[in-house]
Amino acid sequence: MKIAVLQGSPNKSGSTSILTERFTQGATEAGHVVERIDLRDKKVKACTGCVVCGYNGPCVQKDDNEQIKEAILSADMIVLATPLYYFGMSAQLKTVVDRFCAYNSSINRKNMKSALLTVAWNADDWTFDALEAHYRTLVKYLNFQDAGMVLGKGCGSPSMTNITGYPEMAYELGRNC
Repeated sequence: MKIAVLQGSPNKSGSTSILTERFTQGATEAGHVVERIDLRDKKVKACTGCVVCGYNGPCVQKDDNEQIKEAILSADMIVLATPLYYFGMSAQLKTVVDRFCAYNSSINRKNMKSALLTVAWNADDWTFDALEAHYRTLVKYLNFQDAGMVLGKGCGSPSMTNITGYPEMAYELGRNC
């Protein structure tokens, strides 16, 4: 299986990266091909809502989103990896997700698997409620098959994350997706 990981953290060596690396290790060991796309390195403009794409492309904006689109549409699974920023996904990932508009129909027809990897400093029970709801809505709307979520509470720094069980959970999700 080919997996596209959209790594939405602007922090190259942060806690989100730890989960992404462990997921990738598990998936690779299981025989899957993983393409990690670090969104902090991409230039992606915000969707203008013009709908010239007709929800099936092409988008009128010319930027790095075309490469992201190709990676997603050639994959069997998409993984959204993000730190929790004000109870939602990072701006880097949200901008790319908004641009799905130009190829909603193509994504929907693929019936892809999906997963969510996320970390937050906060460790309250309700920490991920909004992001989890958003992810579940995307799963329904885009006809994804949810393979699972790793919701890393109390992962405010790499050292904090490394002493939790979340990296191992990400590894196991990759191995079993």
